[in-house]
Amino acid sequence: MFEDKTYENILNDMLERVPSDVDKREGSVIYDALAPCAYQLAKTYFNLNNFIDLVSGDTAVGEYLDRVVVDYGLTRKPATKAIRKIVTTGSLPIGSRWGLNDTSYIVTGNISTNTYKAECEQYGELGNTYTGTLENIDNISGVTATLTDIITSGQDKEADDNLRARFYAYLQRPSTSGNAFNYREWALNVPGVGDAKVFPLWNGNGTVKILVINSNMEIDETLESVVYDYIETVRPIGALVTVDSPEQKIIGITANITLDGSFTFDDVVSSFTASIAAYFKELTFETYSVSYAKIGSILLSTPGIADYNSLLVDGGTANTTIDETEMPIVGTITLTEV
Repeated sequence: MFEDKTYENILNDMLERVPSDVDKREGSVIYDALAPCAYQLAKTYFNLNNFIDLVSGDTAVGEYLDRVVVDYGLTRKPATKAIRKIVTTGSLPIGSRWGLNDTSYIVTGNISTNTYKAECEQYGELGNTYTGTLENIDNISGVTATLTDIITSGQDKEADDNLRARFYAYLQRPSTSGNAFNYREWALNVPGVGDAKVFPLWNGNGTVKILVINSNMEIDETLESVVYDYIETVRPIGALVTVDSPEQKIIGITANITLDGSFTFDDVVSSFTASIAAYFKELTFETYSVSYAKIGSILLSTPGIADYNSLLVDGGTANTTIDETEMPIVGTITLTEV
């Protein structure tokens, strides 16, 4: 809106309003008097441009996006802590603390003999990262402990893009009286959920099935019970709800490639694999076909690849169909340099 309000434009406009018989050259009294004012005005216009962006849903970020969506009853999903399983060689007191690398865990309950659940003391996905032998922080002797399974995944604070997507979904898909949009909105309200797909009447009248994935657009079975429990507290009476994760449609890719010499073979494979993973995530719950042509386009646009031939996607040369209950997963990628 104020793109033309630059320092130069403002200063020139000011100088044009000064009588012509006054010295207006750089270094003159009037020039030196007006220049600081023009600079401050230009800075103010620059900030005004930013302020406009910060109050619009499509451009607001951080706390400003929070303030935009809260008027519609939406709030950013907070970070959560991971709940992990600890297997030990003896009994542990509840409340004892253990560490591994840059994480620490506090024992919160007993699962079975020498098996405990522990909460990561750090918020976010960091608590999902490690497994292995733990170091005792409380000087408990005679017992060793190993960090094993994830009981409940830790999740980072909801990213701006995810919150913005929920905001748009709220505005564009009216959810009332327990319709499909309502169930999707409820699922998306749960911390850690990145997207959801709702199947009304999936097993007859009065049944609803919701497939959920995490904020990284990946399968996370620990979310199923959390989403189910939340929906049970808000849904209308009468519906039988099932929460599940999508099935995996593993898709392998093979091709012969010619390198242009700008990147190593390993770098090319890594870059192509990352691009395919990103493409598959874009398809989840949106498009139920993997495009053969798109895979070829991604392959040819991968830095370091000059050309390719003999491309096979899921063993064929046609588009690969994905069922509504599936999500595409990157399988074995075999690139052969020729």
